[in-house]
Amino acid sequence: MREDELKDISENLLETFNFAGRESIKLHDEGLKIKIKEDKSPVSNGDLKVNELITDKIKNLTPNIPIVSEETVDLNVKNTARIFWLIDPIDGTKEYIAGKDEYTLNAALVINTVPVLGIVGVPKKNRLFYTYAPGKSFLIENGNKKKISCIKQQPKGKIVALSSALKPSNIILNKLKKFNVTSIVKMASSYKFCVIATGEYDIYAARERANEWDYAAGHAVAQNAGAIIKTLDEKPFLYGKEDYRNPSLLIKRAENLDA
Repeated sequence: MREDELKDISENLLETFNFAGRESIKLHDEGLKIKIKEDKSPVSNGDLKVNELITDKIKNLTPNIPIVSEETVDLNVKNTARIFWLIDPIDGTKEYIAGKDEYTLNAALVINTVPVLGIVGVPKKNRLFYTYAPGKSFLIENGNKKKISCIKQQPKGKIVALSSALKPSNIILNKLKKFNVTSIVKMASSYKFCVIATGEYDIYAARERANEWDYAAGHAVAQNAGAIIKTLDEKPFLYGKEDYRNPSLLIKRAENLDA
């Protein structure tokens, strides 16, 4: 698929993401209807409405490309597609239900194991991230669009890591020590990828967790902005696994985190 085609697809999704984000806030304000899924995780009518809006738009834009969404996937069917969409309508559902502001709306187009296009909406922060090619990652914030490229925002000598947990495991702490991390901030959802892409934070490390749809859109935004994304043992982080499970993860803003 050519870059101009990917650009058109991504930009045609932006208004849908903005609308879906507003709907997610409206439904929360009205009072969510919550169910518990088979895997014991919660799902709300907000998740389902966002999924419907994003899926319908993607089907309209790319009717011949299969869609894998967290809310509709059949985990008993192995993924064998070379080109496919990954959707996580709301990543950070627990945050969303609790009324917090770090939940995200996500869609990524994977081609030959790589998420090449990604859109991440952060409705309660008025931020929308998108990308369609290397060097082409953008942030739209309060109506203003700017290119993002992992340029360090922290003061020199300060290297700030992100964590999904209040207390990272010793494996993660030992990995972060190797990069002279000076502090760790807890953050939810795929928003972590995006604030590394903006250069606001420097590094994120995680053991095996979650599924491909949790990471793919943020991965595209960060990698196309210049971030280095691998597994903890420095192997390529690839998509299109039959069972969708993620390996471990290491995202670095740059090789030299203090520059």
